[in-house]
Amino acid sequence: MDARRVGADPVELLRLWVLGVLVLGLAGTVTELVLLEHYEQPLQLVPVILIVAAIAAIVWQVMRHTAASLRALEIVMALFVLAGFAGVVAHFFGSAEFQLELNPSMSNWELVEKILRAKAPPLLAPGMMLQMGLLGLGYVYSDVSYRARILRVFGMKPEKE
Repeated sequence: MDARRVGADPVELLRLWVLGVLVLGLAGTVTELVLLEHYEQPLQLVPVILIVAAIAAIVWQVMRHTAASLRALEIVMALFVLAGFAGVVAHFFGSAEFQLELNPSMSNWELVEKILRAKAPPLLAPGMMLQMGLLGLGYVYSDVSYRARILRVFGMKPEKE
């Protein structure tokens, strides 16, 4: 990133803060996943792989700041959003399977209650992926060059800066 551009523009400074918060979230989440050994099954590697891809895309974006690096970050962050939803579903079914093994005769409502209160797997933990994905997409969509490109695609004139 160009230091002069960041210092002169409060929006760019805010974008850097968003990127910093995203990096902190990525580092914390991958640390937690590794400590919890969230890699025992191949499907459990999805968030770890996505975090590594996000870090690579962020480094590329910070170093080069090209349309391609921004697009790569956009794609990875969209995958984060999808993984967040898919993870909640996977955690729900994993917890349901476990609860039904313990008590196959429980009612549907009892099952849902148990799933919502279960500590393993935590139902809403994949929501962190969703949040980081949305934060990353906010960073991407707030980029001046990105907005100008989108306006050109739709045949509109970008506003003068």
